[in-house]
Amino acid sequence: MSSDGLSDEQVRQVLLGTRRIAVVGASANPARASHGVTAFLLGRGFDVVPVNPGLAGQKLQGVPVAASLEAAGPLDMVDIFRRSEEAGSVVDEAIRLGARTVWMQLGVIDEAAAARARAAGLTAVMDRCPIIEWARLGLSSGA
Repeated sequence: MSSDGLSDEQVRQVLLGTRRIAVVGASANPARASHGVTAFLLGRGFDVVPVNPGLAGQKLQGVPVAASLEAAGPLDMVDIFRRSEEAGSVVDEAIRLGARTVWMQLGVIDEAAAARARAAGLTAVMDRCPIIEWARLGLSSGA
């Protein structure tokens, strides 16, 4: 098990049971991980909403960018590309908005925020990348 305590089956269920994902911290820069993850998720048939107030109203990879997490809703999952110290406020907003899962990317660890998410009934994935998990779990290339 990873530091988030989730089993492979739980991560598999999150990936296969999710449809609408907000990518907080989405970037127009192809060299950024958030750009690649957004493309990956779109390529797997997920309904992805990039969230970046600096790019709001523009399109990233053909998808309109939302200014805020609230504007992106309703959501199944919130994928967080923010520093660990900034992740907690995004997790709290995801809880408030009724998301089912918060996914903190590689290197993003906030144990207190994950505990708040779990206490509110959300699944909290932490320090993982959906691209890596998808491949590691041997999931199919299509959605």
